Amino acid sequence: MRLRALLDTDALGLRLLGGEDELDRSVRGVMTTDLRDPSRYLSGGELVLTGLAWRRDADDSEPFVRILVQAGVAALAAGEAELGDVPEDLVLACARHRLPLFAVHESVAFATITEHVVRQVSSERAGDLAAVVDRHRRMMTSGPAGGGPDVVLDLLGSDLDLRAWVLSPTGRLIAGSKVTGPALPAETCAKLAAEHLAATRTGRRGPHRVLLGGATYSLFPVRSSGRSPQGSRDVRETVLSDWLLAVEADAGDWPEERLDLLQGVTQLIAVERDRRDAARTVRRRLAQEVLELVQTGAAPAEIAARLRVAAPVLLPGLGAAPHWQVVVARVEWEGAEVEGGPVAQSLLEEVLVDPLATGPEPSDRIAVAHTGDEAIALVPLPAVSAEHDGSESGLLADSLLQAVREPLAAGLDDDGRLTLGVSAAVHSAEGLRGALEEARHARRVAAARPGRVCAAGHQELASHVLLLPFVPDDVRRAFTARLLDPLKEYDRRHRAELIPTLEAFLDSDGSWTRCATRLHLHVNTLRYRVGRIEQLTGRDLSRLEDKLDFFLALRMS
Repeated sequence: MRLRALLDTDALGLRLLGGEDELDRSVRGVMTTDLRDPSRYLSGGELVLTGLAWRRDADDSEPFVRILVQAGVAALAAGEAELGDVPEDLVLACARHRLPLFAVHESVAFATITEHVVRQVSSERAGDLAAVVDRHRRMMTSGPAGGGPDVVLDLLGSDLDLRAWVLSPTGRLIAGSKVTGPALPAETCAKLAAEHLAATRTGRRGPHRVLLGGATYSLFPVRSSGRSPQGSRDVRETVLSDWLLAVEADAGDWPEERLDLLQGVTQLIAVERDRRDAARTVRRRLAQEVLELVQTGAAPAEIAARLRVAAPVLLPGLGAAPHWQVVVARVEWEGAEVEGGPVAQSLLEEVLVDPLATGPEPSDRIAVAHTGDEAIALVPLPAVSAEHDGSESGLLADSLLQAVREPLAAGLDDDGRLTLGVSAAVHSAEGLRGALEEARHARRVAAARPGRVCAAGHQELASHVLLLPFVPDDVRRAFTARLLDPLKEYDRRHRAELIPTLEAFLDSDGSWTRCATRLHLHVNTLRYRVGRIEQLTGRDLSRLEDKLDFFLALRMS
């Protein structure tokens, strides 16, 4: 805004004392001060308000005005409440340095002037930014990306002083403004994503307000540019794939114009999201072709030929043929006819990205296909030395979902479930079919576990754990009840801790000494407890068969 506009606002009670030729100066902010030297708090373009408490005598005016001019302020406004008329020495000092000077009537509070200037400046900045965003949108929709979402977030930071970030549904940082400070911590990103997904599942319209760590955030959904908020038949079709825009501010206090501006920003980011999805088409097609060859029993030579085509696309510049891992995921919704395959495909593309990786394209080495309700990822790994099987440097099921479990559980709510299985690494086309079946078996093991988000790896398929998910539920219940219920009942009545003792005894491979040390018991006390277990169950813990039965019962309980 211009200084001239301040004089045209009667409610501000301003009277011009000097600097009529400088009234076309722009005002970019406002600051109230009674410091003798406020230079450290000035950045230029401010209207400075002062109650003149810094002035002790006439000699103080000259250095004070000189400091303001050197800082590049737009004008000075002096209040008349303390001293009455503005001192003549201050008027003369401002005239010498060509600094516009206003007198503020004693009936007008500095807060009134501050609120007016801030509102006008913010409105003008928002209008300027809206024009920039509109130009940027036209540029991005008609040709190559104009810098991606980072550019728009930088504009929000520099023009509106808004800290903003684009997050994936799992809470991975995709973009952030570089002009408003450091990136959000990973833990904060995950919590914001979880809050957003939980609010979306309730059907509430954005922006969603979240108070986290003493800061208020407003969360705006970033939906596909080709789909309106009501365009999806069921929110569960998209809740686990849409990005979000997190702004550190309370949008509940914003005027409609600023909300419209932020909605425009989300649409602009959605264009980048759609472009990224289009770029994934090639990788998805490669995965689909390899999957069809594997499932139809094609010759290994034919599968190997497709892998040779895929390797340069997924790992450009790689000298040697990579190892491959297969990951299978399934998203299921209770009592809903929602096609799970596309949801699982988008989600798996996101889950397989390193949670610490930033930017929209770190997943360009992952090819994911879907068939029915199942998504299948073909993940290349750099070739490893012959003495390793590749699994040591590959994906591990235990850690794959660790960083994303909280937001995904919020998005799945009470009616959704994600299960995931990971194969060992293979180095040839001949091993790919086995890797696919291995990943599917591992996913079924994960599905047998409680919880909304579960994963299992190939390491667990080499033991009895592989068999447990396929035991009928009624058989499992009867088996565990027969062996463990007498012990549980005894523990309940006598607090004898027979169940923990049994677990420790089996974990110690039946070693009396190791088990007693682990439980901090005397060996005789341990022998008494084990004897009680054998008496209550009619089993003999010195026999391998009975040890195995107890072991399986504890695993199935």
